[in-house]
Amino acid sequence: MADNDNRDHNRRDRDDRRRNADGGRPRSGGSGQRGYGADRGGNERRDWGSKERRGEGGDRRSYGDRDSRGGDRQDRRRDDRRSSGDRDNRRGDSRGDSRDNRGGRRPTGARYGQRGDDFTGGPRSGPVRQGFREERMDRRAAEPDLPEGLDLADLDPLVRQDLRVLSKDNAEAVGKHILMAAELVDDAPELALQHARAAKNRAGRVAVAREVNGITAYRAGEWKEALSELRAARRIGGGPGMLALMADCERGLGRPEKAIELSRSEEVAQLDREAAVEFAIVIAGARHDMGQHESAVLTVERMNPDRKDDSFSGLRLAYAYADALAQAGRTEEARDWFAHVVAKDEDEWTDAAERLEALD
Repeated sequence: MADNDNRDHNRRDRDDRRRNADGGRPRSGGSGQRGYGADRGGNERRDWGSKERRGEGGDRRSYGDRDSRGGDRQDRRRDDRRSSGDRDNRRGDSRGDSRDNRGGRRPTGARYGQRGDDFTGGPRSGPVRQGFREERMDRRAAEPDLPEGLDLADLDPLVRQDLRVLSKDNAEAVGKHILMAAELVDDAPELALQHARAAKNRAGRVAVAREVNGITAYRAGEWKEALSELRAARRIGGGPGMLALMADCERGLGRPEKAIELSRSEEVAQLDREAAVEFAIVIAGARHDMGQHESAVLTVERMNPDRKDDSFSGLRLAYAYADALAQAGRTEEARDWFAHVVAKDEDEWTDAAERLEALD
């Protein structure tokens, strides 16, 4: 009987030590992290970035991070401040301008008030802007109708993966608006833009939603909106982003020099061959806008146009080279390259035949 009592006592003592080591709180998963929404029904942690999911590196930090070693950093900070206040009281510190009537330190604006932190040292969401919920309801009421029969399986798998950070119903609605934007962008760009905006409004922190909005706005000729959305998509998703479209938006806004500035960014080195060709074509166009036709020829030449390249990207590069030569006054060379494009362009994607006839 005594041995049983000793074992029970030892077990209770061991359990108490474990609770104390964990800060008196249950662990939430193996890492000890609690993400946004984890206190509301045990929902999974939600991330607002996509770098880790896309394999682009970077630590993923969720709202309300906890210390992975167990225990709560906020409690330790609060205890440290209390201990510091007690030591200062024992010293008889008389700096009244930094203390309240109870003798403890008063939080200064540089640490608390300016950033919205609370007394526990953790982040605080702050007050919700007045009328925010009403505006969101109005936006959703103004969304274009979604037809029946849309299948989310038609979405690119990477797009579906990006939408997994949303709730199921919201992800479904966003995916359907993206499908409609892609389907309508050629024949009805304005309606397609309404669907793209609806997707962005529902998923403003998802890179693919901002990118779709930017591309659709570009196709609709809304240069300013397109540039803003493409910049946001690049900030959220990382990587070089849609540099060619961003540069072309600068041209559309009458700022070819801004487009050329983009060509000096470090992200250009991250572009694959096809994207690099498109970007060079846009930069050559910006050079033409500024009357720098020989510079435009050099811009295209750096991409090494090749008559043996039968790809669509190679065909576009050859056409851009012929066009740059023509605008630089090098007519014979331009005629030769336009003739090459005509021979390769069996589906008549370009107007090379008309350009060649005009030169002749």
